[in-house]
Amino acid sequence: MLKIGNLDIEGHPLLLAPMEDLTDPPFRYICKHYGADLMYTEFISSDGLIRHGSKSLKKLELFDYERPIGIQLYGHLIEPMVEATRMAEKSAPDLIDINFGCPVRKIARRGAGAGMLRDIPLMVEMTKTIVDTTDLPVTVKTRLGWEDANKNIVEVALKLQDVGIKALTIHGRTGAQLYKGEADWTLIGEVKNHPDIEIPIIGNGDITGPEIASKCFRDYGVNGIMIGRATVGRPWIFRDISHFLKTGEILPPPDLAEKLKIARLHFKKSIEWKGEPRGVLEMRRHFSNYFKGLPDFKETRLRLVTSMDVSQIEDILDFIEDKYSGFA
Repeated sequence: MLKIGNLDIEGHPLLLAPMEDLTDPPFRYICKHYGADLMYTEFISSDGLIRHGSKSLKKLELFDYERPIGIQLYGHLIEPMVEATRMAEKSAPDLIDINFGCPVRKIARRGAGAGMLRDIPLMVEMTKTIVDTTDLPVTVKTRLGWEDANKNIVEVALKLQDVGIKALTIHGRTGAQLYKGEADWTLIGEVKNHPDIEIPIIGNGDITGPEIASKCFRDYGVNGIMIGRATVGRPWIFRDISHFLKTGEILPPPDLAEKLKIARLHFKKSIEWKGEPRGVLEMRRHFSNYFKGLPDFKETRLRLVTSMDVSQIEDILDFIEDKYSGFA
């Protein structure tokens, strides 16, 4: 069970991780269809918001079908983060999440995202100020520490709990690790099972299917699991995990007809939401993953991810349907 403020999610909650240029409203629509229990916006720059950048402002648009949903903010200075929080409140999200976990160099080197793990006093001060600014529940997403020599997540978790956050998501890598190596869930479990930890702990990292998700719930006792990269091209992972947790049964993968149906719907919503050419460009990574495993697909895939013409892409999807009809 996951309780964040007035938000209660029963069972074994599965969360969609915030990912730049991926977890937009079209993709969130698809993930909600497949059973994501809690979703987040793409992470939003506090500097971009307070400067009224069009891309940042558009990320604040939420829809009732997405609920519960959190807005995730990042920044390296307190005042812009406070102002951004006030702006985000106007979209009436279910919670505000602070990104202390993004390891991307251009963000972390400024001291934002995972870079904040190099300045714990500032991290705590910023978090407290935001908690005191808003009536919404405030949560945090972070990592085990900045580097292997300083995996201080237990200390960090206790300090953040003390200033009033309502839940903590921990990615099982350090900031310096980026996405290399394997996620270390043992420290996530250590935080969750610490006698002084009272807030919900959500685990994140290397959740690629039902069996590993089940193991992480069972072995580490987390209140929820957040899934990121494994959802790209596989939004049905939420359905697969949920079904396994309830029944112990592995569902067969979706057939080509289902994948095409979802890809077409996703593409349609991407164009409606972002227009051309951005809606086309940001579908490329999804398209590339939706049809993984089709034989002799290289040439078709290349056409699919290089075309900028909506009608041509729709024709390519029709071609895939005709050529691979009956392919599971």
